[in-house]
Amino acid sequence: MAVLRRLTTERSAKVIVFLLIFAMASRVSVDPDLWWHLRLGEYILETGSPVYADVFSHTRAGQAHKNHSWLSQVVMFGIWRLAGHLGLTLFVSSLATAGMIFLYRAGAGTIYMRGFALVIGAACAAAFWSPRPQMFTFLFSSVLVFILFELKYKCRDHLWSLPLLFVCWVNLHGGFIIGLLILGAFLLGECVNAALALGNARIQPGKLRKLLMIAPLSLAVMPINPLGIDVFAVPFDTAGIGGLRKYIQEWQPPDFSQPYTWGFVALLLLALGAKVASRRRADATEHLLVGGALGLALFSGRNLSLFTVAALPVATIHINDLLIRRGWLLPFRFRSRETPGRAVINVLLICLVALGVLTRVLYVSSDNIIGAAVSRNWPADAARFLNASALEGRLFNSYNWGGYLIFSARDFPVFIDGRTDLYRDFLDEYAAAYGGEAWRAVFKRWDIDVALIESASPLAGELEAAPDWLLEYADEIASIYMRAPA
Repeated sequence: MAVLRRLTTERSAKVIVFLLIFAMASRVSVDPDLWWHLRLGEYILETGSPVYADVFSHTRAGQAHKNHSWLSQVVMFGIWRLAGHLGLTLFVSSLATAGMIFLYRAGAGTIYMRGFALVIGAACAAAFWSPRPQMFTFLFSSVLVFILFELKYKCRDHLWSLPLLFVCWVNLHGGFIIGLLILGAFLLGECVNAALALGNARIQPGKLRKLLMIAPLSLAVMPINPLGIDVFAVPFDTAGIGGLRKYIQEWQPPDFSQPYTWGFVALLLLALGAKVASRRRADATEHLLVGGALGLALFSGRNLSLFTVAALPVATIHINDLLIRRGWLLPFRFRSRETPGRAVINVLLICLVALGVLTRVLYVSSDNIIGAAVSRNWPADAARFLNASALEGRLFNSYNWGGYLIFSARDFPVFIDGRTDLYRDFLDEYAAAYGGEAWRAVFKRWDIDVALIESASPLAGELEAAPDWLLEYADEIASIYMRAPA
């Protein structure tokens, strides 16, 4: 009972908030990139080689693929092998919740105010929470902001962990560039603050000098990865792929008519309102971090989670300052111990919420729900037909299905898949064929004999009307066409 009495109302509220965030992150994934990440993780475990000559497509066969996410793919496939979709659900929810815990700790204020802000921040970041290596970037960027804000606002030094953080990050995901941008913006902002005497809180000069020494050390250890120093070119190579913003939705600016952006709008309004109302002194670090993250989020929807990382702690710091200045803090008497009766009630509340979270996790990862999602979003039946058929020849496939076919139809190298860093501007050639305008030229160039595409796609209509192509299989999702024998 003595241990239970330490479970105060405030501590219980904190547990419940993070349980709810865990539930928010637990959902059925329809991310098409999941499948090729799993297949690459399996391949790395089989061959022991993170950098490989491509064997999964016929259009890039033998071409070197500089796989910057190799370690996360191994982790994901290991989780998949051990626990299937349930494991992947727990993987996403655990990393998302851990990231939000660090953002909570980076901010300020009571659990009630921060809990409200956390739910808004989670609604913004959740738009791109999915079983992909980018989850590690969300977690590590949150850890980095926590380390830097602890130093700035609480004079707590965790700088020793930065080199370890970055050497892990660079092996898990190419989003390590986000960490370098956060670190660079923070250093520049603190130097400006020191020079112009800006901000309500500034790093002590000695700590700033220490950070200026540790930052290059963190950079120096990053070549400890299979790509070596070439890893630094990965983010710039990816950003230079012209077809990304043209064809891939997550690389396009956010569409504010879609519900996934509403959390972003709410967090933006919260951050702006808190900044104006708090009347804190201008702080170059805060402006650079939040303004930079806002610019990246408006440039590409995949950066909405980055905006949460930068804006959420700053917003809570400003709101807390406003509440203190106005005397609007709720008159809660924070206790270190509860009465036995209240402790029992708190335990029951947590158990009730935890039961609901467990029910949701089991539901979204159940065989029926996963099977229905796979059937709706991927050509599961068509892939089984393909595997059992006697069809031969080079395959043309939908871009969104390439990763699934790599995983599920292994005897048929794909035409294209989600590894855009491998295909680069090949997206234009794919789009010309898929749209029906130049499909004959593209099929001739690549000697295509089989096409597995959406039944309602423009190309399906062209193939249906072509006398030299035969429909071999069709359902509501996918159709398979084969070139007629000469």
